[in-house]
Amino acid sequence: MTDRDFSSFVRDVRKRAHVATRELSDSAGVSNPYLQGERGVRRPSGAVLRQLALALRMTTPIMYLRANFTASENGSAMPLAIATDRELTSKQKQTLAEMYDAFVDENERAASK
Repeated sequence: MTDRDFSSFVRDVRKRAHVATRELSDSAGVSNPYLQGERGVRRPSGAVLRQLALALRMTTPIMYLRANFTASENGSAMPLAIATDRELTSKQKQTLAEMYDAFVDENERAASK
């Protein structure tokens, strides 16, 4: 999947959810210009993918898969491993992804102190 394909995916999901770009920007906690990535200008980081997934009420693993994101900004392939594990149910994948995201967020907050 190309960046443009991912951009189209985000745009389509946003439109189906009847969410304006500015509303998505506010919900995801990212700047409106950063959402230019929706049009293929930028490839979002793992943190932004997590925020977009939450704002669009999607599972983080699906967002990572659609972005063809093989590793987060810290080099971890955990989100992709969760998303592609065939032994887990969708609910288990979402729960693990949420736990992982919470740990990553906690570590980022601790590092910024």
